[in-house]
Amino acid sequence: MAEPCSARLQGEAAAFTAALRTLVNNPQFSDVMFVVGQEQQKVFAHRCVLACRCQAFRGMLSQGLTGSKDTTSNIPPQGPFILGNVQPEVFLAVIEFLYTNSINLNSQIVLEVLTSSVEYGLQDLCKLCVKFIKDTLSVEQVCEALQAAVTYGLADLQQHCLAFIEGCTAEVVRTRGFHELSDTVLAQVLRSDRLAVDELDLVQAVREWAHVSSAVLERPVPEVAALPVRELRLPLLAPSELATLESHNQRDLLIPVESIAAAWRSHALKKVSG
Repeated sequence: MAEPCSARLQGEAAAFTAALRTLVNNPQFSDVMFVVGQEQQKVFAHRCVLACRCQAFRGMLSQGLTGSKDTTSNIPPQGPFILGNVQPEVFLAVIEFLYTNSINLNSQIVLEVLTSSVEYGLQDLCKLCVKFIKDTLSVEQVCEALQAAVTYGLADLQQHCLAFIEGCTAEVVRTRGFHELSDTVLAQVLRSDRLAVDELDLVQAVREWAHVSSAVLERPVPEVAALPVRELRLPLLAPSELATLESHNQRDLLIPVESIAAAWRSHALKKVSG
């Protein structure tokens, strides 16, 4: 008697994906609801899909279920679950990925989708976001992308952003994203030896960053700028530029007097050596 044959055959993936996409935010047959963002937009979903695709949602949706270890929750099994800190467009993009393993991204939401992918532990979605960011990186977005890369420990994206900044530093330092960098990330940028900008312009950019940070954090300029200022290469300034810097510094004390004095000593030693 012949041995029975067996094989795993696969139908058309595109048709399967298209069918599942019709269930995204479809109230028909849904058994869980979210209220998302300040707009309080209702988003409908299917518990079994979310639970099998995402461990974070599995824990969230276990609240209130019969036999669940969590007996203190007042949220009924069908919700609504309130998600006030995420934009509806971002949440729907994440839901679309969970249903179809694909996603429609754009530069306006990609960084927030990246944040959600990290929060929900969706590594494949995180990789897609990183690829999209790298492929579409712009002067206006690179600092925000770098901040996210450092925050989430994405070393590859971090190096890509730093290389991009090195290529167009003069334009980057004028962006809003540059002024919103944390002091540790700004210091990391300033450590590069390949920044395409004059040192005096770089000092001025740090000064502008410091005044913005001082206003936001309600702390003195010298205090918020202490870490980045250490990375400035003041001896690279010409004596006339250093004199201008010293004059400006009297107004906000951005740079410690000792650092300026050390730069003057460096020039004096060069002159004597010459």
